[in-house]
Amino acid sequence: MTPTRRSSRNPDLLPDPVSAPAPVRSKRALFLLLLTTFFPGSAQWVSGNRALGGFVMRVTITCWALLLVVLALALLKRDWLLGFFAQGWVQLGAALLLVVLAAGWLLMFLNTLAIIRPRYLAPGARIGLTATLLVLALAISGSLGYGAFVLNKGRETISSVFSAGPAFKPVDGRYNIAVFGADSAGNREGVRTDSMSLLSVDAKTGKSLLISIPRNLQNAQFSADSPMRKVYPNGYDCGDECLFNAIYRNATDNHANLYPGVENPGAQATMEAIEGTTGLKVQAYVMIDMAGFAGFINAMGGVTVDSGGWVPYNGKYWPNSSVNTHWFAPGEQKFTGKQALWFARSRDFTTDYHRIARQQCLQQAMISQFSPKTMLTRFTSIMDAGEQLVETDIPQQQLGSFLNLADKARQTPFKRLTLGAPDFGSAGDKFSTYPDFDVIHERIQELISAQSGSSPKKTPAATSESAKAKESSAPSKSSGDSGTKRNSEPGKINVAPSDAPTAQPDGAELDERYLVTLEQIGRTDLLEKIAANNNECSVP
Repeated sequence: MTPTRRSSRNPDLLPDPVSAPAPVRSKRALFLLLLTTFFPGSAQWVSGNRALGGFVMRVTITCWALLLVVLALALLKRDWLLGFFAQGWVQLGAALLLVVLAAGWLLMFLNTLAIIRPRYLAPGARIGLTATLLVLALAISGSLGYGAFVLNKGRETISSVFSAGPAFKPVDGRYNIAVFGADSAGNREGVRTDSMSLLSVDAKTGKSLLISIPRNLQNAQFSADSPMRKVYPNGYDCGDECLFNAIYRNATDNHANLYPGVENPGAQATMEAIEGTTGLKVQAYVMIDMAGFAGFINAMGGVTVDSGGWVPYNGKYWPNSSVNTHWFAPGEQKFTGKQALWFARSRDFTTDYHRIARQQCLQQAMISQFSPKTMLTRFTSIMDAGEQLVETDIPQQQLGSFLNLADKARQTPFKRLTLGAPDFGSAGDKFSTYPDFDVIHERIQELISAQSGSSPKKTPAATSESAKAKESSAPSKSSGDSGTKRNSEPGKINVAPSDAPTAQPDGAELDERYLVTLEQIGRTDLLEKIAANNNECSVP
């Protein structure tokens, strides 16, 4: 039998699998497998198929070079890289590239299997090497395919959540983003902003100031260029109906004509009210739907906070009882989405200001625990939840710089400020009804200056008479024992009183069953004292 001649133009650099001894054939097969795993195309090149091998090797070298460039940019120009990959066309192109690479790599593995010619291997080596090759082929191609899925999923979510348009620059070195907690439950007409805050972030350091605005704040000031200022020149001052959380619905239902071409007049008017009230230029908003909030927390795998006091929430009725109050105990708690929502919204036996403090704590916990590891391991769930959670006018082009900034902010504790008790006013004060906007502006500038190490910026004095109004001298409401759940006096936030029970009458520690018993017998006065410090909350 005449041996097969090898082409002098495309010589096979490896031993002949037919005539070589079994150990050599096994080594040859393993060598080809490793070449295809780490440098696709090289197995074809050394086995004589120089045309195919050379083309695939050039593609491989290009891909390795691109990967090195991406790694270098991740170290040196991370914000630019994030901004680049935040663009829809880049994500789509990268996803298609990964699909092509997955298919091409799989074909190279199959071609390598043909070059190995498993039938000439010893039985043990034949099974082992063939199985290893197939596992590697499926693992590598599958990983690339999943990467393409992730990129496309992110592209779809980003396109549906973020708006079009150019990125905006910081104002006075800061980004100021309004954050609304919206409640659009089926038993309510339209959207109601249950919580409102302003997140002000230093564009260089990521140091953040979270300013919470009580929903019962009155006489809110609109910014100088706001169309609503023509309707309410002295501020939003129509009495008890003009609470801050009513601005969104008022603008949506009655003054949408003032905002031609604006997609969400209610959000725009509320942003302008936040701007006039705080003295900070508000550049964009994020609206978090309460119904989607729980899903987002679950997608993150839960959120952990350290609660300083007993926090009530309404759940199932206790057996043989008309009481449905349950309690989160003090200490470190890892909440599911539903539990986090209960924790954030509870105000039984306390005030709106208590829950504002807990909401601030939860917001900081979410940011500090929303790490790159969480994003990678729970990407699909987070993207699915994000589509249901967020409405925003932040442009897609801004996403890269904001992700980079969020990573810095995650490592720095927030400064928190509430435009009401306990930061402004004390027990019995009416600051939320008659706020002093000059004092608010000065306090905000002091906090910003403390973060940046600069001198406080002077802000224009508020001009409305309502901003100068004195606090009401009306007597405070009695907090007598009514035997039912109620909120303490608006505008008031408590610390645990000295006579607050710290144990049961028999000396045992406080527990949920004892607190439920107190409510059953009508001792809500004791429950108010026990819950008085549940505004205390920190991030572990």
